[in-house]
Amino acid sequence: MDGAWLSEIAGHPLSQLVLALLALVAICWLAQWLTRRFVVAGIAKLVRRSETGWDDALHDEDVFGRLAGLVPAVVAWFGVTLIPDGNETVQTVVSRVAFAVMLLVGSRSLMALLSAANVIYESDQRHQNLSIKGYLQVVKIVVAVLTAIGILSILVDRSPVIFLSGLGAMTAVILLIFRDTILSLVASLQISGNDLVRVGDWIEMPQFGADGDVIDVALHTVKVQNWDKTITTIPTHSLISDPFKNWRFMSLSGGRRIKRALQVDLTSVRFLEAEEIEELSRFALLRDYMVRKRAELQENNQRPGLDPSVDADIRRLTNLGTFRAYMELYLRANEQIHPGMTLMVRQLASGPTGIPLEVYCFTRTTDWAAYEGILADLFEHFLAVAPRFGLRAFQQPAGADLASLRNSPTP
Repeated sequence: MDGAWLSEIAGHPLSQLVLALLALVAICWLAQWLTRRFVVAGIAKLVRRSETGWDDALHDEDVFGRLAGLVPAVVAWFGVTLIPDGNETVQTVVSRVAFAVMLLVGSRSLMALLSAANVIYESDQRHQNLSIKGYLQVVKIVVAVLTAIGILSILVDRSPVIFLSGLGAMTAVILLIFRDTILSLVASLQISGNDLVRVGDWIEMPQFGADGDVIDVALHTVKVQNWDKTITTIPTHSLISDPFKNWRFMSLSGGRRIKRALQVDLTSVRFLEAEEIEELSRFALLRDYMVRKRAELQENNQRPGLDPSVDADIRRLTNLGTFRAYMELYLRANEQIHPGMTLMVRQLASGPTGIPLEVYCFTRTTDWAAYEGILADLFEHFLAVAPRFGLRAFQQPAGADLASLRNSPTP
């Protein structure tokens, strides 16, 4: 009786169709397994043996693995037509689904190929600072949209033009949904066209807490690795709408600016005595300057009507002016200071913290650590040599200063 029941089921048209479909599913699974087991695995072995880098990128992005998904879809698409006495509706549904799967797998493979292309592009040293990741992401979005429209048109058996025409009526909604994408796309075009930001640039955007190197420029975001090794993510369109500082051109110039002032105590500024002038004339850097300056002052003070005994009538050397000249001569003699860029020591307006003598020059190197070392060496020397000119550096009274005043004898 059991055998008769089985023969009756096997002879039923619907049962035959179900068995045929199950057999087709099994064949598709077998084709998928064989493709991955032998074809994809064989390609992986060839990639490992190859010395080129582009095939590694294709393998790492799983381009070959995704393409293997086409095999079962193609088998199902052709195999459903070979089912004897198959139901036309079932064949149509299976064919459409298989074709939709082929379209989906093809689009995913194309996206993986675009990702691999980006890896290959960035591995080339000539293109390391110019990112195309944003453009490739735009292409991926277009591919995803077209794939979705294609799959819908296949499944419902309608022309893609119908869906594309429907998008026109949904323009406002689309603009609202893809607002950030559209802004980022326009910003990416402007950034690339005007060469505003590259991977590896040092940028500052205080409003986002970003101060460090750009490590990634994508369609929607720009990633900045700050000096404390944290990562700041900045919307791409903000690089167009908000101000930021790019230090790349400083690095390209070959010199980094020093702009720092030494505060001099106002009460220590005075005229130089003859003994001090003779002492300072022994400085190798000041020797020619002192000879030239003394001759200039002597000539000026010999004008008729001037009384040499009146300080207000004659010109005399000051310790502040001589120290300022020494600072500039010291910078010009320093091999670590760039001679082809602006170099000066200027006196700024005096204030509650004394008289600022500002050093404005450029170092020969743009390396941060070396720059800080040069800067420190310069001002350590200036602070140490200032007392030789009778000058004191200004600082706010501290605990030790107040204690010394309390312990000093009362006049």
